[in-house]
Amino acid sequence: KTLSQLEGAFALAFLFEGEEDLIVAARKGSPLAIGHGDGEMFVGSDAIALSPLTDQITYLEEGDSAVITRQSLTIRDLEGNEVQRECKTINIDQTLVDKGGHKHFMAKEIAEQPTVLGEAIRHYLPNDGTQITLPGGDIDFAKVNRLVMVACGTASYACLTAKYWFEQIAGIPVEVDVASEFRYREPPITDGTVALFVSQSGETADTLAALRFCAGKAEKIVSVVNVPESSIARESDLALPILAGAEIGVASTKAFTCQLSVLLVLALKAAKDRRRLTPDALDSHLSDLRALPGLVNQALGSESQIAQIAAKLAEARDILFLGRGRMFPLALEGALKLKEISYIHAEAYASGELKHGPIALIDQHVPVVVLAPRDELYDKSISNMQEVMARGGRVLLIADAKGIAQAGTGVWRTITMPDAPELIQPILYAVPAQLLAYHAAIAKGTDVDQPRNLAKSVTVE
Repeated sequence: KTLSQLEGAFALAFLFEGEEDLIVAARKGSPLAIGHGDGEMFVGSDAIALSPLTDQITYLEEGDSAVITRQSLTIRDLEGNEVQRECKTINIDQTLVDKGGHKHFMAKEIAEQPTVLGEAIRHYLPNDGTQITLPGGDIDFAKVNRLVMVACGTASYACLTAKYWFEQIAGIPVEVDVASEFRYREPPITDGTVALFVSQSGETADTLAALRFCAGKAEKIVSVVNVPESSIARESDLALPILAGAEIGVASTKAFTCQLSVLLVLALKAAKDRRRLTPDALDSHLSDLRALPGLVNQALGSESQIAQIAAKLAEARDILFLGRGRMFPLALEGALKLKEISYIHAEAYASGELKHGPIALIDQHVPVVVLAPRDELYDKSISNMQEVMARGGRVLLIADAKGIAQAGTGVWRTITMPDAPELIQPILYAVPAQLLAYHAAIAKGTDVDQPRNLAKSVTVE
């Protein structure tokens, strides 16, 4: 009776005085899992929370309640009917849930990126050549008229980056929206629309609500998640794992780059399905993607230099990030990372928008981080950078060696990136943005892994 009167989102566990062998649990809107032990049972938010205790997990579905004793589990659905929920064996490598010799989880997760990216890429590109495999299902992009991508926070910037790939390579019109606004617009879902949802935890409340809005309207529901047993994965027609492993730090790092890699694989598959690429061009792009882990490893070699620059940036009260084209979402992500963990006010703008207002903020006290790989928009990015310097702004230029040389003198600091094909540059350039934020936070003495007011998984609206 009590549960039927509760409103809002919740995940609850009730203990009763005098009843030492009884827990009543219930969920609505928030995740809840039951762990099975030997003569003992556990209740937790997800498999990672329960992993030190058991690898046998039963996930409660939306509206479920459970009566739990040390020896038994009885589950009832929203209508009060007794139901059976599958008990799954969860494989969580315990070595991924400690710091592995690093000072912070975030440092470990940044350093793990070459390894996890390699694993994710091999999962979808198991062989040399042009074969692209989507384990667990398939999708024929030749029949797709429109792609709607929905996510929150860092995952939404992964979607914004992928929009460039899907539109430029595959020719599919793409709409990207933040989940917290998407369903309140009541957007029309037209025929031939695929809805794609990106979430590290797979439990983000707004993203899950947006998925449920699209269910029954979109031709197919696809999700890109790090937790295959999550609510978003279970409610999708096709769930694609990013295989980043457990990510403990609140600020997403390796999950972001793995999300980008999986989304790039999808975009290339879409281009292949729609015959937008020749076999040779597709083979070249896939070879570039397979080379990504090695390039990320090279980028990580600049950490000591980036730490010195970050110590100087940490003295600023305000920082701007600029990027053009596929670098614009990376500028947004760089600004978000910095304010998340260092508490420095940071904003990002498309470089071409600088003169439409933000340039008024430029003076010698506001550092400007410019992401400018030598791509088709490099000259325009450097022109915007020179506008900043002409007004006394201090520019930190992140580019490859030739790009830095071509930019000329007057730049405050530079970070040299490895030469990389344009297609994978957004994934590679996430690394210096992450390291800048991490070392700025270290310089300011903030709590890197658990920044104030933030949670790893946002399971309420």
